[in-house]
Amino acid sequence: MNDVLVLCYHAVSTDWPAPLSVTPERLQRQLELLVRRGYQGATFHEAVASPRRGKKLVVTFDDAYLSVYELAYPILSSLGLPGTIFVVTDFADAGRTLGWPGIDHWLDGLHRLELRSLSWDQLRELAGAGWEVGSHTRTHPMLTALDDEKLAGELRESRETCETELGRRCASLAYPYGDVDSRVAAAAAAAGYLAGAALPARLDHRSPLMMWPRLGIYRKDSLPRFRVKVSPSVRRLRQALAHGEAYHQD
Repeated sequence: MNDVLVLCYHAVSTDWPAPLSVTPERLQRQLELLVRRGYQGATFHEAVASPRRGKKLVVTFDDAYLSVYELAYPILSSLGLPGTIFVVTDFADAGRTLGWPGIDHWLDGLHRLELRSLSWDQLRELAGAGWEVGSHTRTHPMLTALDDEKLAGELRESRETCETELGRRCASLAYPYGDVDSRVAAAAAAAGYLAGAALPARLDHRSPLMMWPRLGIYRKDSLPRFRVKVSPSVRRLRQALAHGEAYHQD
C-alpha cells in the first residue's frame, strides 16, 4: 500500500483564536495518533517526487510563523518527524511581521506578536535538522490574479532567495491561499520548482506533481474531527468524488 498523507498547518498558539491556528496540545495529539497508526515522516518533496510503498506522513506549515519554530519544531522532533515549512521570503527577517489580506486584521490587536516570521537563521537551523524549506512566494499574493511577468517574478525571485539564504536547492512551492490553476502550475515549473503544494477542496492523488493535494488542518479540527479527516476511507471517498466531478465536466 502506498499512502502519502500531506497535512497543511499554519500557526501554533496556546490562545490565538484565528481559524488557521492550532494549539500545541492538539498538534501533538494529532501527530501522535498518526505515528501510532504506523505513519513514517517525510519531507514534502521527498514523499511526492519519489513515493515509496508504505504510509508516509508529511507535515507542512505555510507562511513561516515564528510559532512553528518555537512550538511545533519541538513537538515534531520528539516524535521523530521532519517538517516542511513554506516561507514568504520578503518577510523572513528578524522582527518582521507577516501581513496580507486574511491575517492583516490581527496586526493592531492583542495577538499581533503571533504574526512574527521566522528569521533566516532559524530557517537554516530547521534545514540543518532535516526539515525542508520551500517557497511560499515573495509577498503572498493571489497568483491567479497576477499577469505573467509579475507571476514569474514572485515565483523565481522567492526560489532564488531561498537558495541564496539556505545554500541548498529550493525544490518545492506552496501556493498562497491554495490559489492555483494550470497557468500558475506551469509558471512554477518554469521557475524551477519540482513540486507544488495545493489545497484543493477535494483530494485527488492523480493530480499533477505541481498541484499536489494537501489536507488543511485548522482550529476547528478537534481530535474526533481530525480522525475522520485523515481516515483512509474518507480520503478515498473524497478522491472518488473528485474523479466523478472531473468525469462529469469532460
